[in-house]
Amino acid sequence: MAAPYAYTISQTAQVSALSRSEIYRAINRGDLIARKRGKRTLILAQDLQRWLDSLPVIENPKPSGSVRRRV
Repeated sequence: MAAPYAYTISQTAQVSALSRSEIYRAINRGDLIARKRGKRTLILAQDLQRWLDSLPVIENPKPSGSVRRRV
């Protein structure tokens, strides 16, 4: 089965592991390109990939230390 060419908002949220709200915020900021076809909002797979690639990379994350418990 070939990869989808475009995603709905719900599909975009599912494949990106982000919420629908975050997808809409990215569209409204102009960070993520969306297209309309009738009532449907579509995100091209290449536009989603470009946006995800533009997100900041975590450099040298701090190692998680031991958790201190209060007794």
